[in-house]
Amino acid sequence: MSVVIIGGHDRMTCQYKNICSGYGCRAKVYTQAVSNLEGMIGQPDLIILFTNPVSHKMAKIARKKAALNDIALVQSHCGSGSALKAILTNMKGRCRHEENLKR
Repeated sequence: MSVVIIGGHDRMTCQYKNICSGYGCRAKVYTQAVSNLEGMIGQPDLIILFTNPVSHKMAKIARKKAALNDIALVQSHCGSGSALKAILTNMKGRCRHEENLKR
């Protein structure tokens, strides 16, 4: 399963990727605004939006991309590792390639 994480904390980028890897997911993480974010998101199975530490512009792009391309979107106010684990656990069986989740 492919996951794109938008928002969160810069210092957590490696941990986000490691957690996703533990669940059998490939992850892209964007904690800061980048040019052409909409194009860089691609076509993941899941977009995770950490709403507290993210700009309004990035959140708007994520929501628009998810709505237009029928991509699952999960929003969480908290950008912690345990919040990410809970999201990945809860999304098991709900995404296009859910059989790839290990846990």
